[in-house]
Amino acid sequence: MSDKKAEAEQPLIDAKGLRTDGRKLDELRPIHLEVGYLSRADGSAYIEHGKNKIVAAVYGPRELHPRHLAQSDRALLRVTYRMATFSVSDRKRPAPSRREHEISMVLRQALEPLLFLKMYPRAAIDVFIMVLEADGGSRCASATVASLALADAGIPMRGLVAGCAAGKIDGKIAVDLNDIEDKIGEADIPLAMSPDRGEITLLQMDGKLTAAEFAQALSMAENGIHRIQEMQKTVLLEKYAQIRETIGDEPDVSPEDEVFEEEPAKEPAEEPEKPKKRAKRIKTEAKETKPKPTKKSTRSKTMEAQAKK
Repeated sequence: MSDKKAEAEQPLIDAKGLRTDGRKLDELRPIHLEVGYLSRADGSAYIEHGKNKIVAAVYGPRELHPRHLAQSDRALLRVTYRMATFSVSDRKRPAPSRREHEISMVLRQALEPLLFLKMYPRAAIDVFIMVLEADGGSRCASATVASLALADAGIPMRGLVAGCAAGKIDGKIAVDLNDIEDKIGEADIPLAMSPDRGEITLLQMDGKLTAAEFAQALSMAENGIHRIQEMQKTVLLEKYAQIRETIGDEPDVSPEDEVFEEEPAKEPAEEPEKPKKRAKRIKTEAKETKPKPTKKSTRSKTMEAQAKK
């Protein structure tokens, strides 16, 4: 109790205008991204956003089970958000909590508008997100890493999704709140969007802000998302540049230099033999191959008659 009370009384911004981790109000935490983190998944990604460490894996499109959930005109997107029991300071219960179910739902709603789900009717696309270490803003970081994993899996997308939060601490608007700022700050606004399309896919708010403060927080979070998306594009380009180097570039051939070999003319395929005609042919062949009985001579007949007597 004394530790929590000390945290509540701790100033979040010092006299120099710096936050508890030494950042300025408009400064993001260090971010590290990796693509293709898991070899067994169809697509995967890893993010370190501050002290947050999160892995995302994508499986699909694949056959949907149970089948009664299948949709005839589109694929079903299923997102599962989980926190490891050791991801927070107080050990978390292994069973999924109400908060995890809620974040799973909002992340699905944040990713779904950017996917071409109608290309895979009656299929399923499963996204699994595991938080290995949590330090505030895990739902925004999860949206970022899940979008990367979907891109790595080759799922057609209208654009990448990135997430960043903003809030109010010690009466001032700041971007990318950490765990302490999230817990004892005055307000928190998680935001996820596709910067290329200018579409907001996730927007929540906890606390109270004036209209001017809300607009400022939204603008700061949006600027942070633009910076995060550039990191997403960079890590994807780096991965596929490495794949291209490994496979090797195919020689460029101009249309004038291309040589097309003429395929030999194919003989017309024989029509399948009808059952009745086939049976008649087999019967005729059997008669032709059957040995004919030889005629016995008169001498042999006489000898047989004498033998019988």
